[in-house]
Parts: sequence; structure tokens; C-alpha cells
Amino acid sequence: MKKILYILFHRSVFVGLSLLAQIAALGLMVAIFSEYADNFYWFCILVSVFAALAIISSRMEPGYKIAWLLIILPFPVFGGIFYLLIGGGHIPKRIQKRMQGILEKSASALKEDFKADDLLPLGGDAVCQANYLERCAACPAYTNTETEYFSLGDLAFPRMLQELKKAEHYIFLEYFIIQPGLFWDSILAILEEKAAQGVEVRLIYDDMGCMFTLPRDYDQQMAAKGIQCRVFNRFVPVMSLRLNNRDHRKLMIIDGKVGFTGGINLADEYINLRQRFGHWKDSAILLEGDAVWSMTVMFLTMWDHCCGWDEDFDRFRPPAAPVRPWTGYVQPYTDTPLDRETVGQAVYLNMIAKAKNYIYITTPYLVIDVATNTALCNAAKAGVDVRIITPHIPDKRYVFEVTRAHYPPLLKAGVKIYEYKPGFIHAKNFVVDDRFATVGTVNLDYRSLFLHFEDGVWLCEAPCIRDIRADFEATLKQSESISLRRFKHLNILLQMYRSILRVFAPLM
Repeated sequence: MKKILYILFHRSVFVGLSLLAQIAALGLMVAIFSEYADNFYWFCILVSVFAALAIISSRMEPGYKIAWLLIILPFPVFGGIFYLLIGGGHIPKRIQKRMQGILEKSASALKEDFKADDLLPLGGDAVCQANYLERCAACPAYTNTETEYFSLGDLAFPRMLQELKKAEHYIFLEYFIIQPGLFWDSILAILEEKAAQGVEVRLIYDDMGCMFTLPRDYDQQMAAKGIQCRVFNRFVPVMSLRLNNRDHRKLMIIDGKVGFTGGINLADEYINLRQRFGHWKDSAILLEGDAVWSMTVMFLTMWDHCCGWDEDFDRFRPPAAPVRPWTGYVQPYTDTPLDRETVGQAVYLNMIAKAKNYIYITTPYLVIDVATNTALCNAAKAGVDVRIITPHIPDKRYVFEVTRAHYPPLLKAGVKIYEYKPGFIHAKNFVVDDRFATVGTVNLDYRSLFLHFEDGVWLCEAPCIRDIRADFEATLKQSESISLRRFKHLNILLQMYRSILRVFAPLM
């Protein structure tokens, strides 16, 4: 009974019912006015025509255009108004101005570190990628930064605890999902201890990501423990495009000297202490050295965005790191949906375009846009060995079906696709030609590429690239090869279901 009452009175139920009520009220309003007022009916038609023209002429990804037009054209009275409410993509000038100011401050804090031209001895491909991230995302490339790759969350977890215990000045955490359990409780115990010692501890978590794992007042509970806490984009029951913009980043930063990122959230399933979808295969990367300052500025930028603060970033700048032997180039980067620059997608497309021998990809979702699909197919047709590993056991059934709906065109072009048999693979890794790699939070789906705040680390000639490739090859041995024959005799209803899901995937 307690569990039933908990579910019934959970705020997600209230939010869901509120949104449904708004949609129903909108539909009822349109129906009533359409019946009694011809002028209102034609007004709605004009709104839908305007919306359709705006969609066609916009810079919106083609998949979004098709999905929205398929909603508006059959339902012109309702569709145009619905699009203007939640699909227009308009960012208020107030938010644009505020974010622009924060981004300029971030660029100013990092500009002295810009060194893309130093990559010239490594070739034009390396320089182009580094230049793009510096010019369009204000994210510098660094040397003097050691990197360590973790092929499982189970392996990253003890190292995280070890590094947190060394904190002397500050600890910054930014995560999409936090859930009480051994993983988070172990970290929280250290955070409380460090806060009591005078270490500045800050935490950002996404409200949508933690809706089912944390109570609404969790930020206040953290404040009572001496931990500064902010909730990103409180989920309010009002239809708005703002609901789509989530903080999907995963950052752990200690004293500006050590930083972690990757696919791992702070919950027990990420370290296989709780099994929901078989074995959870994830990845993380540790940075130690100069490049961690860039990750620190990323966090402080988000903190200022959440709080409306304008603090001095320089007071968090660590002393110069010890000079290390050659570590390759390390370039942490971030992507925001508020500047209309699709950094995460551009990093992936640039890596695909520059590949000469192989492209190895691990991703939990393969819900790709036209540009990425074309790039992968063209690479395979040109003789590049393109291999992708996705999960065999899904976390969301409908996403799994739309992922499989994207297999046939890729397989026909020569892309090799595998499914990780033991369970769910959540790692978001690219490795190319033993020279380039990226590890981060960016999924190959529309939400990560176009709607969420994301982050990653681009690597060039870094020693850990060998470890990323070795992990891919080891994972390949545990995966099932997918052949095109499997899709030739599918049930017609399943084919139709997957086709519908694929069309509307950008809106999911």
C-alpha cells in the first residue's frame, strides 16, 4: 500500500497529469472555438501555415522538420498552435543575452590557453578539429595532461573515491542522475567530511534526470550538510520547449587538478551493484594536469547560469601543473543548445570525415540524423572499417526499436553493427585510426546532439587511445554481429511500427 501511495502522490504523476490537462484544454478550446467561430478556425489555419513555412525555412535538422510537418499538416487547427507552444525553438532574448555574457566570460578565462596551431606537426586533420573547438566552443587544446581510461564504471568508482579524499580547496560535481546507494552514499560521505574541513563543495543535478531518484527538496538537504547545491531546470508542469533542455553532463572536478567525465552517472547500476538490464557497460576518463582548468570553467559557467552569479573564475585557477613527458593533446569540450552550434555533432562528423582506416563507435542509442547517417555510409563505401556496438538488452524498448530501424541503410553501405550480448552498453566513445578518440556524454540521438547540455574530451595522439581501442576489441568479442538478412523477412506490423518510430524519433 505504501508503494502504491508513493507512486500515486509522486510529483511525476502530478506533472504528467498537468501536462495532459493542458493538452486536453488546448484541444477542447480549439474544438469549441472552431465550432462557433469561423474566424477562429481560419486564424488557426493561418497559424499552421505560418508554422509550416517557419519550419521549412528554419535551420532545423531535416528530421525535426519532417516530424513536425507530419503533425501540423493532418491537424492544421491544432498542430500549428501546438508547435508554437513547445516546438518553435525560440530562445527568449533575456536568456540569450545572459548565456552570451557567460560564454564570453568563459572564452576570456580560457583564451590564453588556445594553441590549436601547435598541432601543425601532427597534420591538418588534427589542427582543423582543434581549431573548430577553440573558435566555436571556446575550448582549448592542452598538452601536459595525463589521461586514464576506465572501461567500466566498476573500475572508475574506487579511483573517484581516492581522488575525492585528496581534495584541499574545492570539489565540483555536475550529473544528470544521482541515486542513493553505495556509489552515491560513499561519495556523499566524503563530500560531507570535506565540507566540514572547509573545502568548498558544489553540486549540480538535473531535475528531470533525478525526478524518480531524489526528493524535491534534496538541494535543501545538501545545504544542511554544508554542500552548495543547485537543481538544473526545475521541471514545472507547463508546456514549454524549455522542458527539453536538460543537463546531461557528467563532471567531477577536484581542485582544478583532476577531472572525470564519461557516461557514468552516480547510481549503483552504473557500477553493476544493481542490475536492471543485464551487465552495464560504461566508460569514463580521468584527466590530470592543465586541461582540467577547462573542465573547471565549464562547471563554473553552468553554476553561474543556474544561480545568476557573476563570480571571479580566477580564484579557482590551480597553480601550474608539474611538467610531464609527452601526453598527446587533450581537449575537453562542451555543447549547449542555447547557442545553436551543434558542437557534439560536429566533433563526431569531423572524426568520421577524417578517418582513413577505421572508425570504432560504442553508443547506447543509434537514432541518427541525416548528416551522420550519410557520413557513416560514405566512410564505409570509401573502404573505411566502420564498426558500431549498441546494446542487446535495451533500457527503453521504443528507443531500442528505433535504433534497430536505423540498421538497414548502414548495413547496406557496409557498416558493421554489433549488439553487446551481456546487457546494456552506455559508453559514448569514438576511436579513429589509433590517432583520435573522444569519450564523453554525447549519445548518437537527437536529444544529445541538439537539445541537451553535453560534454566530452577529444584526444589526439594520447597514450590512452590504445586502451580505448583495446576495450572496443574486447567488447566486440562479447557482441553479436548483425546481418542484413535479419531484416528481410520482418513482420509487416513491426516494420510499420519501426518506420513510424523513426519518423517521429526527433520529437521523442
